[in-house]
Amino acid sequence: MKGAAARRLSQVQEPVIPVMGELIRQSPGTLSLGQGMVHWGPPASALEAAHACLAEGAAERDRYGPVAGDPALRERLSQWLETEHNLDLSSSELLITAGSNMAFNAIAQVLLDPGDELLLPVPYYFNHAMAIRLAGGIPVPVAAGVVPDPEQLAAAITPRTRGIVTISPNNPSGAVFPPAVLEAINQLCATRGLLHISDEAYALFSHGGAAVWSPGSASGSGTHTITLGSLSKSHGMAGWRLGWAVVPRELMAALAKVQDTILIHPPQLNQAAAIGALNAGSAWCRARIAGLAARRQQMLEALERPGAPWRLLSRPDGAFYGLLQLDSRLSADAAMELLIREHRVALVSGSSFGLAGCCLRLSYGMLEGEALSEALTRLVGGLQQLAAC
Repeated sequence: MKGAAARRLSQVQEPVIPVMGELIRQSPGTLSLGQGMVHWGPPASALEAAHACLAEGAAERDRYGPVAGDPALRERLSQWLETEHNLDLSSSELLITAGSNMAFNAIAQVLLDPGDELLLPVPYYFNHAMAIRLAGGIPVPVAAGVVPDPEQLAAAITPRTRGIVTISPNNPSGAVFPPAVLEAINQLCATRGLLHISDEAYALFSHGGAAVWSPGSASGSGTHTITLGSLSKSHGMAGWRLGWAVVPRELMAALAKVQDTILIHPPQLNQAAAIGALNAGSAWCRARIAGLAARRQQMLEALERPGAPWRLLSRPDGAFYGLLQLDSRLSADAAMELLIREHRVALVSGSSFGLAGCCLRLSYGMLEGEALSEALTRLVGGLQQLAAC
């Protein structure tokens, strides 16, 4: 049919968050341990900067801006990345985008000819796989362990491989990858002529004492490393859609083509707010992230039951997630639906992250106090019943 969607769209998985959201809408009173958001909003300095931008008149705010982002924001963000994440920006450029998902989408469009591959260690982030498919590429899941084994990734490389994607701290597991593992993957990419795409949306979220290390901090890594980041989590600005990509300099001209086609440039008002948010300093972020420690402990204690038919696939020392493996014949999708419909608690199906079996992702970033206690009580009761199915 002439009005039908392109055939490649049939290979793009259904986005799980809207599916979960519709189930929650149909099940009033559901408590969500699903979508990955924090409970705080932006710092006051971000809102003040946005108000000032509105009050100062339309000369800059209402006109088109630079494709790569406002120079003032790029300079301020460069300072932040060098100071807070020790990134080596000497051979890189900075692209401001509408969230880091858009950054990854632009990178997929630039890197992939039809049939080209990006390696995704399982569990992967579902939007990464979706963006690769939309670009005409092939996402290659590699079951290399929750903390990926570099040797298994090396064995999966083919002549069509363009890069390897890592996420640390990890969504969906909460694992913090050891620096030695990330360094080995980064060196593998350098040796094999690949790009290491490091998604670091949760770079400040470390709870268990594990060190968060950025591959882009290694000297000379800018020629083969792409670092993605966002203000959505650390600064409570998910709705503002402000992210970035630190990329090898030679990719910027091609990325500008994609950005100009899709976005033209990042919204001026949001960029002004982003400068204000960064000016609040990392201490503002860390104080709020530290507040997640009690919720993390609450989650661990609730799930620590002798003989329980579930287990955490990895120690969740980062981000605000836990990845559960349930002993059940149910599919993960069926378990997600039954937990919502029958137990009024929402988790995300692990199948969307490329996991086999009955795996579910739990997020403790939004609920607190009695609401979190009640959600965990419902979850434990629900898991016990589902294990018998």
